[in-house]
Amino acid sequence: MSYTSIAFAPLFSWPVIGGFGIAALLLVGIGLWRKASGTWLRALVLAALLAGLANPRLLAENRTSIADVALVVVDETPSQAIGERRAQTQAALDELTRRAALLKGLEVRIEHVGSEPGSDRGTRLFEAAERALADVPRRRLAGVTMITDGRVHDVPADLGRSLGAPIHTLLTGAPNERDRRLVPGASPAFALVGETATLAFRVEDQGGKGEAVVAVRVDGQPFAAITVPLNREATLEVPIRHAGPNVVELEAEPGPGELSLVNNRTALSISGVRNRLKVLLVSGEPHAGERTWRNLLKSDPAVDLVHFTILRPPDKDDQTPIREMSLISFPVRELFEEKLSEFDLIIFDRFRRRGVLAPAYYRNLARYVQGGGALLAALGPEFAEADGIAASALADVLPALPTGKRLDREFRPRLTEAGRRHPVMSGLAGTRPGDAPWGSWMRQMEVGKARGTTLLSGIDDHPLVVLDRVGEGRVAMVLSDTLWLWARGWEGGGPHAEMTRRLAHWLMKEPDLEEDALTASVENGTLSIVARGATAALEAAITAPDGTQASLSLEPDQDGVARGASNAAQTGLWRVSLPDGRVALAASGSATPVELAELTATPDRLAPVAKATGGTLTWLAEHGVPELRRVAPGSVTGGPGWMGFAERGDYVVDGVREIALLPALLGLFLCLGGLLIAWRNETR
Repeated sequence: MSYTSIAFAPLFSWPVIGGFGIAALLLVGIGLWRKASGTWLRALVLAALLAGLANPRLLAENRTSIADVALVVVDETPSQAIGERRAQTQAALDELTRRAALLKGLEVRIEHVGSEPGSDRGTRLFEAAERALADVPRRRLAGVTMITDGRVHDVPADLGRSLGAPIHTLLTGAPNERDRRLVPGASPAFALVGETATLAFRVEDQGGKGEAVVAVRVDGQPFAAITVPLNREATLEVPIRHAGPNVVELEAEPGPGELSLVNNRTALSISGVRNRLKVLLVSGEPHAGERTWRNLLKSDPAVDLVHFTILRPPDKDDQTPIREMSLISFPVRELFEEKLSEFDLIIFDRFRRRGVLAPAYYRNLARYVQGGGALLAALGPEFAEADGIAASALADVLPALPTGKRLDREFRPRLTEAGRRHPVMSGLAGTRPGDAPWGSWMRQMEVGKARGTTLLSGIDDHPLVVLDRVGEGRVAMVLSDTLWLWARGWEGGGPHAEMTRRLAHWLMKEPDLEEDALTASVENGTLSIVARGATAALEAAITAPDGTQASLSLEPDQDGVARGASNAAQTGLWRVSLPDGRVALAASGSATPVELAELTATPDRLAPVAKATGGTLTWLAEHGVPELRRVAPGSVTGGPGWMGFAERGDYVVDGVREIALLPALLGLFLCLGGLLIAWRNETR
């Protein structure tokens, strides 16, 4: 199409021409005031002169119309997978594009919006709209349509005004949907091991009344099932049984008319910390290794050490009255009866039964272990004799008993197959190919068949370091009193400090040192699974945050560690389980992602946007896709049953043709002709 207009290309600047114009007006005004003849003719000459200086031109533009842009933002986030929302969305999109194609001069752009992998920012439709319209001038924007369930998490107060176009919403789902969800409340990030932590949560059910049963699991194992009132905060106390993450899962029973069960559960992680480790070191005969144990324990500022030792040999008789031997008598009864359960770890180092500890105290020690305590026995020649601890009630909890023989010769400790696969020994210096060999030990106590797990063997493959579970507790035995040679660097030494540290923490049930530990973690959109103690391939069942399930094969390496990785694009709580009942949890972002926290469709968040921009809000389940109309700018852009899109009328100029309205020769002719006529009139 063509378009004409008048433009000026002045020969001088407008202020100069304006000055000429003022001077001309003054001259004409004086002539009229004096009633001079020829004034009007002179005025015409001056007008022609000013017109020539302004240089008017006729512009003829060849214009091509540009289609207006209608943006359709399609919500494809996980909440849109609920019920029939996906089908509603696709049907609405198809119908919308079909109708828009019938409107002249309207270009439809479609922007699909999904969840950002590894992000917990929810549904970001307005950010997507801004990106899609980055190259579209606002003078071309006819309107925006959003197909969504209404759970939008980036609604700004001023975006509608900045767009300058109506924003229409087509709502999927249905009005008055009902869904039950579990909302975590305040919970501590840390708690002391051995104490309880109080968690707060709420079971929300809009329109629901009554109570709901919430199942509780701690570290993947069932803990309790409690009944709580709906829509009111409830509290729960859980025990902190070990150091490190204590994962508490909460799952509410399904309610009537549930949209999904994915938000009926949540998980909280509470890091167990030990205030201070209380260790009781019970020493017998003084020897070089005693100092090693004491130094290791005293070097850790988190350890409170109580050292019970006998410094006088049993065959030496001292007639000094007891009241004169010390200011305070040693609290034997208090340690081995009243406060025994307060110790996290008890170490026996070459201890003989000398009559100092009554038989009842050994029975107390055995019950302490069976009830969940930790015992480490470092044994020497006394173990093979009649007054060793194997001849006491502790024999019931020891994984190996002496044969009565002691093996006095130099040997190098060797890692057993079970030890190589056990996390206590895995990765220690000297266990990897190319590492320097361990130094020698000098003596070993022979034992019969050992229970539990033998980590190190010594002379003639006899057990050297043995671990065992007894009841609820754990026991470790070091069947030599020459471990201290490693500490002195004999023949290069060995990893005595790290090995004993791991032994102690395994005894105290450190999760990372469990031989059958199953761990899962999510990083950079990848779910990594590690299962220890595997002898063959394992089939892991994976439950995604949205409830979908998949399986993954875990292949073990030579150390019995099976590993696998899977894509984890969703944000939320991932659950991994093995056929033997082991369970691990991993959170990608929040355990309760924003996208899945609330699943009911709602108009509340986008209704203000529609009102502010002149748009409409329509439930697809009730009204379907409204009629599409083109409207003039500034007109009403929506009403019952229809959506309006502004006709902007934008264009591009393909070419311009200029025609001078007062050519120079014509202007000169008019001026000269007028002057000649005026001169002639004056000469008459």
